[in-house]
Amino acid sequence: MLRQYELVDRVLSYDPDADEALLNRAYVFSMAAHGSQKRASGDPYYSHPIEVAGILTDLRLDDETIATAILHDTIEDTVATHEDIERRFGASVARLVDGVTKLSKIEAQSENERAAENLRKFLLAMSDDIRVLLVKLADRLHNMRTLHFIANPDKRRRIARETMEIYAPLAERIGMYEFMKEMQTLAFQQLEPEAYDSITKRMEQLREGGEDRVARISSGLGLLLGQKGIRAEVEGREKHPFSVWRKMTERHVSFEQLSDIMAFRVIVDDVEQCYHALGLIHARWPMVPGRFKDYISTPKRNGYRSLHTAVIHTERVRIEIQIRTRAMHAEAEYGVAAHWAYKQGAPLRAEAYGSWITDLVEILENAESPEELLEHARMAMYQDRIFAFTPKGELIQLPKGATPVDFAYQVHTDLGDETIGAKINGRVAPLRTQINNGDQVQILRSKGQEPQPAWLGFVVTGKARAEVRRYVRQKEQAEMVALGRRLYDGIVARLPTQLGPGALAEALKRLRLPEGDRLMEAIARRKLTDAQVMEALMPGSSEGAAQARASAPHAVSIKGLTPGVSFTLAPCCTPVPGDRIVGIRLAHAPVEVHAIECPVLAERPEEDWIDLAWGDGSEGGTARLVIVVKNEPGSLGVMASILGGQGANIVNLNLAERDQSFHHFQVLIEVHDLQHLMRILAALRAADAIISAERVEAAVAQAAE
Repeated sequence: MLRQYELVDRVLSYDPDADEALLNRAYVFSMAAHGSQKRASGDPYYSHPIEVAGILTDLRLDDETIATAILHDTIEDTVATHEDIERRFGASVARLVDGVTKLSKIEAQSENERAAENLRKFLLAMSDDIRVLLVKLADRLHNMRTLHFIANPDKRRRIARETMEIYAPLAERIGMYEFMKEMQTLAFQQLEPEAYDSITKRMEQLREGGEDRVARISSGLGLLLGQKGIRAEVEGREKHPFSVWRKMTERHVSFEQLSDIMAFRVIVDDVEQCYHALGLIHARWPMVPGRFKDYISTPKRNGYRSLHTAVIHTERVRIEIQIRTRAMHAEAEYGVAAHWAYKQGAPLRAEAYGSWITDLVEILENAESPEELLEHARMAMYQDRIFAFTPKGELIQLPKGATPVDFAYQVHTDLGDETIGAKINGRVAPLRTQINNGDQVQILRSKGQEPQPAWLGFVVTGKARAEVRRYVRQKEQAEMVALGRRLYDGIVARLPTQLGPGALAEALKRLRLPEGDRLMEAIARRKLTDAQVMEALMPGSSEGAAQARASAPHAVSIKGLTPGVSFTLAPCCTPVPGDRIVGIRLAHAPVEVHAIECPVLAERPEEDWIDLAWGDGSEGGTARLVIVVKNEPGSLGVMASILGGQGANIVNLNLAERDQSFHHFQVLIEVHDLQHLMRILAALRAADAIISAERVEAAVAQAAE
């Protein structure tokens, strides 16, 4: 375990002006706050924050960040408060500790919700100060190093999966490749233990049989460059197990078929020597086509710079070689921490390291659910990149498979919203065309254009998907509010007396809704019944309506069943009185009543069929309709008015499809019988605003979605 004086000595070795008293106070406070708490390993709990701080000293971070690491668990796991931290250590450290503090565990949260909330907290905190993420990554790295002490295997896998899906990609995105590799290896060991053991053993066997092949090749590379006057450091290594496993799964090959499990770094003095070394290597050994990448002239989005190539070595193995300067190497190893500047000014903001963090913050503001946030975040963090150019020569980085719509949203949200077409390399191309590396893309725009739901079928960036979904939700919400107002007017008309001016405000309080539009939306989506709205507007007013409904005949009886035998109306075809019906015997379940045209009947043997008929006076049922209306003001109102005027109660309404000309609605309504349903359909079809109205089965409706 790292001792306090050793930690302080490490900090002073690279920052003699560091506040030693601050570090000592943080240590004493953390040790006292955690007290007798123990980790799963049996070590005192305060050993964990000290080890996290030790990891950060390898990155040569400032004293405030080291103090934050020492204190990072005190607010969550002890009685210490944010005010205690601020009073003793200052506002800056308190802000950082608060940003790093994990969310309290809520048992009701699903795994996705917990992961999404952790990610949400990160993005917001690190958009102000990237040190929050650095401390959190060091915290997770040490937790992964001690993960094997946790007895519960399900908990170990959950932590490993979260590390693999969120923390390792975040480390990669800020260029901290060593953190990323170690986290991936430790997580892989938990998630795929058999694959990890197999690959590790095979690499050991290869190492023993190769008689230190890595050292021989490294020496040969150094000798080749030295003879040409290039002073270079050559480092050779085997790829870590997760990297090998990922190549095996992506290429669908066995371990024996992999030929590039060794990688070498050539570190030189300047950029000119990088290209000189590349030329010498390509002249000495044949390069592997398609494997050369120049990240010096076109850096990665996280600022990573290097030349990558692969060659066939004389030992008949394929090796990967990275060529970079010493400054590039420092950035590649430690990312944002490699060019630290806290002593010179304000906290280092995330925008300094690319727009991807800003994009993720924008995505989380538009995400409707934890699952959607995680989906978009993974899109933004995982995918391999390509480079495209604007007509002015600006470089835009995109994931592979990106389209002009993704390109437009990457340039600016407004440009994406107004996209109507694109030119790729001067030629007009469909919006779903995939952009290739090096393409020049010109976006054609129109102020009158709006995001189209169909774009969701081909956009691949999290930002584009989030923006289109946000617009679709807003549009659908506006439609639902308009429909809800029509239905609300009908509810108010059934009240026994006219409403007073403050009745709506009081009703919103009773229903715990913030505003009238939310009430209208709840009515349209059938989240509130008519009776609930009437009671909220005028308490006691729904009793008369309830009595009227109770007196109305809604009884359904079936002929052909033994008295006392229970039955249900099948949800797939929703038969109503007047339909020809057949029953299906089910084991240990009520008889299912189907309409004679229901396709489910064809899947059941005829010996399970029962001939049935509606009983006398049967009335009441639900029918599923697909109604296509014009995309113009008032169309929804016409549909709602016809249904209400015909005495049909809307049970459920769903906007299934939308384009520039038409809206397709799926509507579930209560009807008296088949004749009533036919009258409703006839009335709908006679209206100018309605294109078509058809009765459908559940399977057809689901296929339409």
